[in-house]
Amino acid sequence: MVACGLACWRCRWLLPLLLGLAIIMGIIALAGRGWLESESEPYVQQASLWESCTRGEEDLNWSCESLMDYGWGRAAAATYLVGFVILVICFALAVIAFSIEILRFNFVRGIGGLLFVVAAFQIIGLVIYPVKFTEEIPLIGDNMFSWAYGFGWASTVVVIGCAFFFCCLPNWEDEVLGNIKPTYYYSSPERAPYLN
Repeated sequence: MVACGLACWRCRWLLPLLLGLAIIMGIIALAGRGWLESESEPYVQQASLWESCTRGEEDLNWSCESLMDYGWGRAAAATYLVGFVILVICFALAVIAFSIEILRFNFVRGIGGLLFVVAAFQIIGLVIYPVKFTEEIPLIGDNMFSWAYGFGWASTVVVIGCAFFFCCLPNWEDEVLGNIKPTYYYSSPERAPYLN
């Protein structure tokens, strides 16, 4: 039987690995042009966190307008970006914490608290963007919030999950460090005559 409990050294790297995955998804969300796209042909509108682009049905060139000219655009970009920067810091702290032989579990719990702050910043940015975008930018045709916006939410969901695990990990300090002696259950033949 092969088992990888919390005491397994390799399993301790799962949380930093998940944070690395959240960083990759955050990079895709920050760089992607698919926050908002036209739902069907003709594809006449697309937007990123930074700009909104439109074009005519027969035109091949996009005409882009910066969302940084709007207060809500700066707020959405700033809150998501601040959350992303704190996420990168948490990743570095997690790698350091799990590299040390003797973990400082209050340090790990602090990383969990910072991850909740990351989630709050990212959620604020991800909520401001669609609400204000649909109010202030004229939409052409049928549009949908698309793949890059979805990567932003996926990053946030992973961060929330990791925050809970980082906060709860100190409760299993002995299991993680392998300090628990195994418990053996046995009975004598007098107590269990059916084993004979």
